[in-house]
Amino acid sequence: MPPIRSFTLTPSRLKDILLLFSLLAVVYLTFRNPLPRPPPSDRGELPSSSTPTTRSHILFSIASSYGVFLRRKPYISLWYDPNSTRAFAFLDAAPADLPSDLPPVIISEDTSRFPYTFKGGLRSAIRVARVVKEAVELNQTGVRWFVFGDDDTVFFVDNLIKTLSKYDHTRWFYIGSNSESYEQNMKHSFDMGFGGGGFAISSPLARVLSRVLDSCLVRYSHLYGSDARIFSCLAELGVGLTHEPGFHQVDLRGNLFGLLSAHPLSPLISLHHLEASTPVFPTMNQTQAMEHLFQAVHADPTRILQQVVCYDHTNSFTVSIAWGYSIQVFEGNELLPDLLSLQQTFSPWRRHRNPLAGYYMFTMRPYPKDPCKRPAVFFMKNVKSGEDGIWSSYTRHNVEDCSRASRAINNLEYIKVSSDKLKLDAEQIWALRRQCCDVSSSSEKSMERENCKNSVARFHLTAEEFESGLDGSKQTSANIC
Repeated sequence: MPPIRSFTLTPSRLKDILLLFSLLAVVYLTFRNPLPRPPPSDRGELPSSSTPTTRSHILFSIASSYGVFLRRKPYISLWYDPNSTRAFAFLDAAPADLPSDLPPVIISEDTSRFPYTFKGGLRSAIRVARVVKEAVELNQTGVRWFVFGDDDTVFFVDNLIKTLSKYDHTRWFYIGSNSESYEQNMKHSFDMGFGGGGFAISSPLARVLSRVLDSCLVRYSHLYGSDARIFSCLAELGVGLTHEPGFHQVDLRGNLFGLLSAHPLSPLISLHHLEASTPVFPTMNQTQAMEHLFQAVHADPTRILQQVVCYDHTNSFTVSIAWGYSIQVFEGNELLPDLLSLQQTFSPWRRHRNPLAGYYMFTMRPYPKDPCKRPAVFFMKNVKSGEDGIWSSYTRHNVEDCSRASRAINNLEYIKVSSDKLKLDAEQIWALRRQCCDVSSSSEKSMERENCKNSVARFHLTAEEFESGLDGSKQTSANIC
């Protein structure tokens, strides 16, 4: 048996062993858990090196027909500017004496070779679907987004630009919204961008789609509309809809007050089917009413229809403002979530007895049949812009001679609102926040105004009442930042 060798652990040898174990531990941890990398963005936001998206980067393609194109001119003229908006109208035949303030007309190619088997449908759906291909083949330079809509689609172009600026136009995006009608979505698809509300396709995706569209259309002869065909062909490419609530198909009839007075936080991008609704402002026809609305749009497009709710504890009433459109004054303190739901002032799109026709894609609340049980409503009268901000005035709309419990509301005839122009940066667009307001007495007006300048995503509304005439009517002045 060999002799046992003694081993003495000296301080220097202990130091060497500890150093060796430390190095081995560092190597092990490095390869087992590599340094974390920034996660890839799931939002598809624009690379920082890219220039901002502007009007010149968007190409609008409007589907229409010979018979109705000129009749829809008032709607197109609301948003189309021949000096700044790139757009083409795709028709089945050229109208005579085309006005110069309408988009140039492209005559669509013949589609008789494509099958269409939907019973009772319109073959024009194939022609309209191929507008995507024909728009791409125009080979317009500098196009980041192809936007498609109908001749009665009213676009709010500045808000569309701001919304599309959230996304990386070099990636594949299909952006739009579904219908307000549960039945329409169930019939067609909950995941489809409805064409009347408009939808946007990023340039690289549109170019790929244009190459395969004709062969794809043959497989979907059984579908009803053009938007269903585009949705199906994009699904084959693996692309789903990115939902933006600002697009509105408006599959509704009648009075749109409930929809417009409780708009979601997303900027308003489009409205459709306006000929199926009553004028959005009373005492006007629909063309006049939309021109009136666009006075506010031109002054502050991002703020249009944005809802803010505030409370006057002194007079015990609640104020709900849909900027540029209407103000509602409720007696007592209404809960905020209740006011964010939509009043059912409209009727279903499809006129039949299917019980699903009366179901919608948003939270509803009843609209009182008795006008005297409704809130006092004020509609926008005018908007003025100046160095001190934007002033919008609202006058009372009296339907019935109603005596309310609140004398302050009974005497209120006119509301004036001041605001700064709403500017949202890239981060604010991604994380939208409902702004709020405070009501203070007129003596606190200057103090509230100063605080408001330093606030973030917050309204301050300063109200003062004063005699405005021999009739004893009252006026409220509101200050919003």
